[in-house]
Amino acid sequence: MSAVDFSKLNKVTAKSFNDQKALIKKVLLGREIKCKTCNLLLSVIHPKQAGVPGIYCPKGCTSIELDIS
Repeated sequence: MSAVDFSKLNKVTAKSFNDQKALIKKVLLGREIKCKTCNLLLSVIHPKQAGVPGIYCPKGCTSIELDIS
């Protein structure tokens, strides 16, 4: 890979990370956010609930596991 390829990859990766971080913030603030794939509401599984803490869509399109210590 050339330096240009790495630069482009870094930009795409940074955008994806920032988009996901913004989505997590919105959902944890209580906003109703829909999955970009299936348009169903995302839900949060808290650490005290059964299952892995995170943000999920009912169909499994969106699955963001959160490391909550």
